[in-house]
Amino acid sequence: MTPRVWLVRAGRHGERAGWALDNQVAGGGFREVDDLTQATTRNAVASRVRAGFPEAKPNLVANYTGQLWALRERIAVGDIVVMPMKTSGQIALGKVVDGYRHLTDPDPERRHVRPVHWLRTDVPRTAIKQDLLYTLGAFLTICEVSRNDGAWRMTQVLKSGHDPGARPAVGASAAAASDVPQAGDVEADASPAVDVERYARDRITSTVIEHYAGHKLEHLVAAVLRAEGFSCTVTKASGDGGVDVFAGRGPFGLDSPRLVVQVKSDATPVGVDVVQKLQGALSSHGADQALLVAWGGINGHARALLINQHFRIRVWDADDLIDAVCRNYLRLPDELRAELPLKQVWVLVEEETP
Repeated sequence: MTPRVWLVRAGRHGERAGWALDNQVAGGGFREVDDLTQATTRNAVASRVRAGFPEAKPNLVANYTGQLWALRERIAVGDIVVMPMKTSGQIALGKVVDGYRHLTDPDPERRHVRPVHWLRTDVPRTAIKQDLLYTLGAFLTICEVSRNDGAWRMTQVLKSGHDPGARPAVGASAAAASDVPQAGDVEADASPAVDVERYARDRITSTVIEHYAGHKLEHLVAAVLRAEGFSCTVTKASGDGGVDVFAGRGPFGLDSPRLVVQVKSDATPVGVDVVQKLQGALSSHGADQALLVAWGGINGHARALLINQHFRIRVWDADDLIDAVCRNYLRLPDELRAELPLKQVWVLVEEETP
């Protein structure tokens, strides 16, 4: 039987993510609400929410009660927790190992938690398909993930690091049949409030990798660097010696800073071997700096290797490259902008819950 999957955020700006991983917990927030250890019914949780938010309207009380009741009672040992990390753009997944706890941490944002064994902490957003990313974009702090076979798909991400997509309709319906939500429960799928900026970014990211997978991504990176004022040479598709793009200032690209660039379009994080190869290329080519464009980011071992290389090697993941594309968009070649048509829009900022 597929375990339930729960989205549990780590703060409006992801500020609790590191603490949650280090302490093997999920949760926090709702600082105004007292200890729920003795709140063994939904009504008891609602009473504590009303005490913490005495001026809140009934809909807000119901919303917060649904989320905290899920944390207190509905989330079961063995269920999977998904925690998007805004600081890294990656996603952490783990299994719940114990019941609700109210910590005595002096920070009131770090008290309502569930113990979790974090199993994957560096899943790139690029490994998850667009429809499921939309579900993960709900503004709710705590909610269930079930739409589009989401629970089964996240268990597969936990196993393999990749989202296989929804199963055939019959299989998906059967998988959801035993998981009928109770009245009043809060689910990501039912929430009208979605992080529009994150959704738009994910759509752009998906389109870019569809058009520029493989060797074509090197040409996109070169176009961005040219827009930044570099002269660039893209190497051949094979036998590049660990360098996909040479970039430098001046009319011939010979002036400093001179860059060697390695581009990896895989959705999975790259490892130490790629970083070491780039370090060797940086030295052998007499470059000043190196840029590693790793679409799926880098893993923990590679990150540790780069701790002392801040001023020599820079890493761009998918989010960083999309940032570079957006800030240079009007300076990119016409043909590239025709392939990737973008426009700026203004949207109302939606408030996230605690």
